[in-house]
Amino acid sequence: MKKKLTFILLTTVVAMSALTACGGNNESSGGNAAQSAGGKGSGDVKKLRFATWDTGDALKIEQDIAKKFEADHPGTQVQVEAYADGFDQKLAAGFGATNPPDVMYMWDFPTYHRSLEPLNSYADGDKDLNKDDFYSGLFNYATIDNNLYGIPAGFTTRVVYYNKKMFDDAGIPYPKDSWTWDDLQSAAQKLTDKSKKQYGFGVRAENDTYDLQGFVWSNGGSYISEDGKTIDGYMNSKETAGAIQMFGDMLKNGSAVLTGGKGQQSGEDIFKGGKIAMWESGIWPLESFKQAGIDVGTVEMPAFPGKPVKGVVAESALSIAKDSKQKELAWEFIKYYVSSEAIKMRVADLPVRVSVVSELKKDQDPLYKPYYTMLERSDNTPAFLLNDKWNEVNRQLSAAVEAVVHGSNAQDALNQAVKDSERYLK
Repeated sequence: MKKKLTFILLTTVVAMSALTACGGNNESSGGNAAQSAGGKGSGDVKKLRFATWDTGDALKIEQDIAKKFEADHPGTQVQVEAYADGFDQKLAAGFGATNPPDVMYMWDFPTYHRSLEPLNSYADGDKDLNKDDFYSGLFNYATIDNNLYGIPAGFTTRVVYYNKKMFDDAGIPYPKDSWTWDDLQSAAQKLTDKSKKQYGFGVRAENDTYDLQGFVWSNGGSYISEDGKTIDGYMNSKETAGAIQMFGDMLKNGSAVLTGGKGQQSGEDIFKGGKIAMWESGIWPLESFKQAGIDVGTVEMPAFPGKPVKGVVAESALSIAKDSKQKELAWEFIKYYVSSEAIKMRVADLPVRVSVVSELKKDQDPLYKPYYTMLERSDNTPAFLLNDKWNEVNRQLSAAVEAVVHGSNAQDALNQAVKDSERYLK
């Protein structure tokens, strides 16, 4: 799964500028790709291009999945194209040159959906897919104007990781589901020992505003109105400001430390070093925490007083290019990729099928259960799906959040962000 989201949400303007710049100047890569897509001279072999953002072990697993698909489909060759951090630029270039991969990982449906094949008829008409076996809410993240453009392949929600040894040493009970932000802040204060450069919580210097939506929703706020037309009174509401100000206040009172800025270690590395007791993230760092020897626990996100906890999903889906000449084969590949067999091979994200989760007892494992609890609470619609100009607005919002974690007042910063952003919504 793309992580941040390196799930990291590159802006639409980057993708679209690459689309414009590369659309007419792709002779070299376009020529090679045309041959690999099953053009003249390919004989009886059907070649399918699959673009991924993954690298390392996750990429190796995807290549193994491709080989298994080839074995089950004689005469088929799957070309796995690893775009890594250049995923959006390379994908946009392929679309611009009308030479995209047949199948691709996808998250940014507002940007790319016009270049993708609608999958409603495929998904609804194919019993082998067994659409009812998927967590239904995941399809919402791949739907634009009632058209389904991606099949969920993996996801993560966000939880709080905690270092059990640090809690034990401080004599503090482990956090439990249904805890509150007051509970977290109280524990963070007790777990902080500046003489040891040890802190209760870590706050990112560069926050992804997509992820912060979970906190904002939990406090009763939102970045934008449900119809996607208004940000004034939403992005700068007292609820939105309060959720973001909380992190600035924890940095000011010393119970949290800023991570990942210039010259600073990432929060994950500091947590692995035993210097942060609690860290908020998705599934991505869990294996590295265990490999580092951390006795780690996970717990659902805290609640604001009297308000229901809300979550946000980071999802990877598989899509088919509208320009693909191998759509039926592409659909067969997608079905295999999201089959129980293939899902069990992949460990970089969480299973999307209820049957697989039940078989593996993931929803009963204390380490994994909070992710699925948060999935049940992730029914709000992210801002980028509500307005196609969101990336322009998001630049101002991101700047405001960065200012807050460096000491600015959240209400003032968000008021200015709204003022600077409203022209994009007219």
